[in-house]
Amino acid sequence: MDLPLVYHPDYSFAFPAPHRFPMDKFVRLHDHLSATRLLHAQNLHQPDAASDELLLLAHDADYVSRFCNNELDAAGQRRMGLPWSEHLVARTKRAVGGTLLTAELALQHGLACHLAGGTHHAHYDFASGFCIFNDLAITSRYLLATGKAQRVLIFDCDVHQGDGTARILEDDSDIITVSVHCENNFPVRKAHSDWDIPLPRQLGDTGYLKVVADTLDYLLPLYQPDLVLYDAGVDVHAADALGHLSLSDAGIAARDSQVINTCLARDIPVCAVIGGGYEKDRDALAKRHGILHHSAAQIWQARALG
Repeated sequence: MDLPLVYHPDYSFAFPAPHRFPMDKFVRLHDHLSATRLLHAQNLHQPDAASDELLLLAHDADYVSRFCNNELDAAGQRRMGLPWSEHLVARTKRAVGGTLLTAELALQHGLACHLAGGTHHAHYDFASGFCIFNDLAITSRYLLATGKAQRVLIFDCDVHQGDGTARILEDDSDIITVSVHCENNFPVRKAHSDWDIPLPRQLGDTGYLKVVADTLDYLLPLYQPDLVLYDAGVDVHAADALGHLSLSDAGIAARDSQVINTCLARDIPVCAVIGGGYEKDRDALAKRHGILHHSAAQIWQARALG
């Protein structure tokens, strides 16, 4: 079988054209992976929408209800950063279900990739930075609650700190939050992850890759997780509108291969999500997100060949 990939048509829908959030990047990523024959009917997995019961593993019931029923106040809407619609509710729930399915596939097969996910700014009772429900926190708690994992390590390489994830999971000793991010960037008020690795602007490929390698080499033997949830944000790229770490496409490919290979060498399954990316050229952005899936597929094929 080929690398398991998770996607649903709900992920992209008609959206205000000038909006900063690239809602169409998910379908463009799907089309790119289909065109390159990496994604096909035999390895496409479509998730169910997350139930309210699942959402409540990491979120306040009143907040879930207010979002789903378009009852957020003006301040809450502004902090969310997205115009509310029934389509937004559907795609938000479906994407959480997608990360959960990706994690289950990773535990079953060793590696699986989502074509969405990484909503790490979503907090317990409010949305922030285009993130509404925290798929990383929900999935981690679900895996522990069902006994499918005893310890999960979230390795977040999005350019922005995973502040929502850190705050939701600050008392969860068996879920380790790691954030490798640009220090001088959103959010202004940082949370406290279990491990925060703040990086200077314009770091570039060489320095960045050394930090990632050193961090993994230290933390994986220390915690020996049953699963790594890997947030492979491409907003670290030099061309990204919200980035500032100045990585190249080759640097991103090296990072993704490094993370996956290091985990699999220790027999730790990897569930990868795409995280942030805000390049104005949407086709270029879709291809940049696709670096994760192509890198993972190459590793998958190499391991299959022995």
